[in-house]
Amino acid sequence: MDWFIAQLRERPELAFFVTITLGYAIGRLRIGSFTLGAVTGVLLAGVLVGQLGITLPGAIKQIFFLLFLFSIGYRTGPQFFQGLKKDGLAQAGLAAIFSCVALGLTYAAARILGYDAGTAVGLLAGTFTESATLGTGTDAISHLAMDEAARTALANKIPVAFAVTYLVGVIAATWFLSQMGPRILGVDLAAECRTYEAAMAGGATPANQIDAWRQFEVRTFEIAADSKVAGRTVGDVEGMFAGARFYIDRVRRDERTENPSPDFVLRANDRIAVAARHEPLIENAGAFGVEIAEPSLVPGVADVVDVIVTDKRLDGRTIGELASLPVARGVFLRNLSRSGLPLPLAPGTVIHLGDVVTLVGPPERTKDAIAAVGVPDRVTDATDMVFVGLGILLGAIVGIPAVHIAAMEIGISESVGVLLGGLVFGWLRSVRPVLGRIPTPTLWLFESLGLTGFIAVVGLSAGTDFVRGIRESGLSLIIAAVVVMLAAQTVTLIAGKHLFRMHPGILLGVVAGAGTATPALAAIQEVAKSTVPTLGYGVSYAVGNVLLALWGTVVVLLVR
Repeated sequence: MDWFIAQLRERPELAFFVTITLGYAIGRLRIGSFTLGAVTGVLLAGVLVGQLGITLPGAIKQIFFLLFLFSIGYRTGPQFFQGLKKDGLAQAGLAAIFSCVALGLTYAAARILGYDAGTAVGLLAGTFTESATLGTGTDAISHLAMDEAARTALANKIPVAFAVTYLVGVIAATWFLSQMGPRILGVDLAAECRTYEAAMAGGATPANQIDAWRQFEVRTFEIAADSKVAGRTVGDVEGMFAGARFYIDRVRRDERTENPSPDFVLRANDRIAVAARHEPLIENAGAFGVEIAEPSLVPGVADVVDVIVTDKRLDGRTIGELASLPVARGVFLRNLSRSGLPLPLAPGTVIHLGDVVTLVGPPERTKDAIAAVGVPDRVTDATDMVFVGLGILLGAIVGIPAVHIAAMEIGISESVGVLLGGLVFGWLRSVRPVLGRIPTPTLWLFESLGLTGFIAVVGLSAGTDFVRGIRESGLSLIIAAVVVMLAAQTVTLIAGKHLFRMHPGILLGVVAGAGTATPALAAIQEVAKSTVPTLGYGVSYAVGNVLLALWGTVVVLLVR
């Protein structure tokens, strides 16, 4: 053991990987239904290893943090700029209210309880589970006019407060929004979401809301003489089943097989291939005649393609409107996601630029649909590192300039500049998908290792001060975190209900997003028995990420 410790001290780079490995393992531990998470796990592991007196250069910490900031900006960029448009302003405005209330309450708590700038930054970052605030606050402290030892001591208080308040913030946000939020709003959340889903479906029953847009199958029939479809055109037949889409892909008449146009008239004894979602196809099979086994009528393969929405003409249109486009004939929508989160597949769901739709259908059909929607997001392992490096560099350059007023240095800072660079470059990717591809696994690595790498170095540096800080401020920080979190959420819920008159399901999703509380969103959806809250999460999460990150710098200037 002594030999191993000696090696870690002699080769601190190994201590970094010990911290990462141990931290991710700790992060998998569960407390009830909660896991500690990689961030908390790595911080605790860093503190533990830091007891050996091992530290790493500060430049390593900053490299990891800039990579993390660019990644979250890249991921949330399309939603952030969507929030600046008319249909996103309400959600963006409510997220801004939440963030400002969070800042004000944190400042008030710091003044009342006598916290210094480092503890205040950790309180804000941990309570609202916004790890980016750690970096911007640390960066701001490094520019304060005081000696290096004082700056280091102040910066080391940030991870102490963060570690105490992070788990408190996760638990408080999840419990309060899912259990108390509906009571504050005075609604039956599940019933409200069902009503909203029915409205989005245009009056269809919930069971049929998504019939037009889910995984489908193809079955073959021989049209009977007394069939409802005999003597009708293909277009009439495809539109005769309310609440569901049917598509007649091929018709065999005598010895001739063809792909029918909508005005093709069906006759008795025609053999047809019908594509639709599984359930409605079973329910309405009798309308076509006798089911037969005719494999030659069924397309040999079907494309399943993720497509990034880039056509501006589709921005703000609903799924139902897309279904009426000529290129939608024979193509089905299997999934719709925004920032990696699935959205309700109801006809009334609105689509925005940067959303990813999963199209299913015969290759000759999906080809035209892809061209009308945007650009296929084909699976690839390649990452455009020129795009990544340029985004970080330009963002940092924009953030470097600062104004010196007395002993203060005021500017947006290098770290915030990189976050903004990520937002812009992420938005560019959504409108010009040929630029800057970062595969999802790579983006996860950038985000996860970027953040935990930064946290590991912070934990190692703060190791010797950590235990003392917990003893001195632990209880007061827990109380402050609970009060600040619940007060900010309550104020925002009331504002959303009475000022913005927002649907309660969407409102709860907005508050969860503004507080960057993904576990809370999952709990809300469980109570709502619906994905409707997801509609409020994307824009508010992007705005909350940016503002809460900025507040790290602001808190230091206010409390220093």
